[in-house]
Amino acid sequence: MIQHIGLGKCKNCEADLTGYFCSECGRPKTLKRIDGSYILSEIVSVLNFDKGFFYTIKELIVRPGTNVQNFIHNDRGRLVKPVIFVIVCSLIYTIVQQILRFEDGYVSAGGFGDSVVNNIFGWIQQNYGYANILMAIFIAGWIKLFFRKYKYNFFEILILLCFVMGVGMLLYTTFGILESLTKIKILHFGAIFGLVYISWAIGQFFDKKKKVNYLKSLLSYLLGMITFYFMAVMLGLGIDLVAKI
Repeated sequence: MIQHIGLGKCKNCEADLTGYFCSECGRPKTLKRIDGSYILSEIVSVLNFDKGFFYTIKELIVRPGTNVQNFIHNDRGRLVKPVIFVIVCSLIYTIVQQILRFEDGYVSAGGFGDSVVNNIFGWIQQNYGYANILMAIFIAGWIKLFFRKYKYNFFEILILLCFVMGVGMLLYTTFGILESLTKIKILHFGAIFGLVYISWAIGQFFDKKKKVNYLKSLLSYLLGMITFYFMAVMLGLGIDLVAKI
């Protein structure tokens, strides 16, 4: 009869340890010390091509609808988690934009004078990657309305948008880099290209065989953008009104 020597209790679930890993929750007896190699391994695990950041980009470019459906219904381990993905994409966009200083020129609050609206739009222009995450909430509402017969809930649609809008930001960033390197004004093509990709990816997610879905995807995205900027204007004007009271 084999006797297991007690190694203490698991710090996570309090079960008795009989080895270097807890038999109940799987947590190691002793966590590896955080040092340079640990940080490097964590970065590699996120960026590696096998089920990492680059792998996720590839899959979302080739088969966005199929892969997001698979993430929602079957396997959530193949792709980077959607919230992490869109945050990393936003961070990449923000860092590159701040370094290269390419201007999109699409966010402007001209005509509002000294209104707080100008400050809000200025923040959006300087933090467009993160503003995109907020914008996704409004776009998701319109998608839910246009595609209500497919029975996806609001949060599942947000997952879809985290993935496809993340790729859209990377495409836009790529055109920004090319414009900065070549000095040729091509950034507006990046906006168009990103819009086409997002509309195609959303339409493919719901039913790639129905052409009308791509049109509804485009309308959902545009109406979501309009609603987002309208609410930004209303917020700014509301703050102005309160300040005058």
